[in-house]
Amino acid sequence: MNSVASLFQPVAPWRPEETPGAPWMPDESPLAMPRQPLGRAEPAELAPAPATSPVNINQRRAVLFGGALILTALLLWGPFVLYARKGWQPLEALGFAVFVLLGSAMCVWFCNAIAGLYVLATGREQDDLAFSPHPSAPRTRTALLMPLYHEDAHAALARLSQLDGALGRLGVADAFDIFVLSDSRREDIAAEERMAYVALRSHAHCNVYLRRRAENTERKAGNVADWVRRYGAAYECMIVLDADSTMAGETVLRLVDAMERNPGVGLIQTTPAIVGAQTLFARLSQFGVQMYGRVAAAGLAWWTGAESSYWGHNAIVRVRAFAEASGLPILPGAKPFGGHILSHDVVEGALLRRAGWAVHLTAALDGSCEQTPPTIFDFMRRDQRWCQGNLQHLNLLDAQGLHPISRLQLFFGCLSYLASPLWFAALVIGLAMQLQYPVDWNSFWYLLNPEFTPFMLTTVLSAVLLVSPKIMGAALVLTRPRERRAFGGTGSILKSVGLEMLLSAVLAPIQMVANTHSVMQFFRGHDAGWLPQQRDAEELPWDVAFKAMQWQMVAGLVFLAGLCFRPDLSLCFAPVVLPLLFAAPIAVWTSRRAARRRSRPALFATPEEQLVSATLAVLVASPRTAPTSH
Repeated sequence: MNSVASLFQPVAPWRPEETPGAPWMPDESPLAMPRQPLGRAEPAELAPAPATSPVNINQRRAVLFGGALILTALLLWGPFVLYARKGWQPLEALGFAVFVLLGSAMCVWFCNAIAGLYVLATGREQDDLAFSPHPSAPRTRTALLMPLYHEDAHAALARLSQLDGALGRLGVADAFDIFVLSDSRREDIAAEERMAYVALRSHAHCNVYLRRRAENTERKAGNVADWVRRYGAAYECMIVLDADSTMAGETVLRLVDAMERNPGVGLIQTTPAIVGAQTLFARLSQFGVQMYGRVAAAGLAWWTGAESSYWGHNAIVRVRAFAEASGLPILPGAKPFGGHILSHDVVEGALLRRAGWAVHLTAALDGSCEQTPPTIFDFMRRDQRWCQGNLQHLNLLDAQGLHPISRLQLFFGCLSYLASPLWFAALVIGLAMQLQYPVDWNSFWYLLNPEFTPFMLTTVLSAVLLVSPKIMGAALVLTRPRERRAFGGTGSILKSVGLEMLLSAVLAPIQMVANTHSVMQFFRGHDAGWLPQQRDAEELPWDVAFKAMQWQMVAGLVFLAGLCFRPDLSLCFAPVVLPLLFAAPIAVWTSRRAARRRSRPALFATPEEQLVSATLAVLVASPRTAPTSH
């Protein structure tokens, strides 16, 4: 069927993959991808360290976790001395145990940021994977995969069109094939996908293919695995993109070049920056990720080395390695604990490393972008699914043969959601302990007239641990003239960082209760399901906001009731209680489109809005060599 003429065909149930002779997909090139066992019966010998593993990786980890251990001991000294003076009460012991978990996590994250600042400030971000500034044209073929599930097809394929155009301008388009992998169930959305595909195909430089699965088994992971099993043998690598993500053509070339030069590398994960934010909530996230995210990512890459993680998109994967090692098992038992693995990416990365392939994260490449949910309500809906997926990993912590660092990252993923109920429990325990004592108005003014005590040491140190990673990211930008200009200048940066910290502190209790509710739902057996993501800016209606924030407001009222018996503690609890009580108005306010000033840089300005690149564009395509054929 002619591509243009096909636009005018009546809409009907559409299965391109089931239509013999249709030009939607290439000839199949099958590749076996067996499901991998995760038995626990016998200990397995660890795969040897990959060639790209840093020679001093053990020293790096010793420094990071040794530093975290020292900081944790210092942090815990205050409450330990305070509680030990008169003997440990049951509530005190419970509160201390919770604080141990939260405090140790804060110390590890702080040391990770210190490592990231060191790496970036000394220009060592390319020490482990030396990306070529002028990569040669690819010698192998790479597939660009974009799975879709009830997305805005025209917007998603417009991002693919930008990437296709960049590859065309670099003269390397014939080394890449683009695959749009639809899992959409609705026929009207499928028709939109078809129209967007035909429009893209009509002017594309790369080969562009479209496939819609008859059954969307295992969601995105099953979608990608199905492609690998049917077409994977024709490609050396695949780059997986989400519907809201894209990459610069130069970044793609550097990734392919790194994979060709390092045959033992199974996966390289980039650090995507958030772009395209329109609402206040989204712009807050966009600014935070672009200002502070590189420091965190560089630190993570520094100590994880060749045992890093996979985030499911904006990454390049060696297809045969993925097929050989990363076929996902089906967890025993009923949902949400069992069944198909929801947060599949980190598990796939761990399985790759178990099979001996290197898995790297890099903070050395820009040109990797994604979007973020426009409202806190949409963010909470997505986080509920991520919460279930990460807590499923509790079943995998003792899986056979995983590298200890892979296990640690699975645990950190669980802890990122368990931290919310732990924080909530710490607040409840702290208030319950104080209710045993009479009102003391001296404590009300304590923050205005502090004294050096173990408690004050713990309070100050906790604040430093929480805020310092952000200060490190801002300090790095301020000391680099090009980046400082790209973020709007010193004044704009200082105001934006201050406001970002304030608004993040306001939103933190709201997200704490949301995650606590999600964790409770998981352990009660509730399945979060697979809902389409809202990516476009849309102001949150008041009725939706009040319904979505009902648990936050209930929690705020419970704390308020407790404070009626200890009003002297109201100043200490205000940063938590007030955001909870006003959660619905805050959700509506942050869902509004943020005003942008044209006369001077707006708050939360980011490089792409200033039409300035934060890093130099140094890539020039070299003369091409013909890629290998299918």
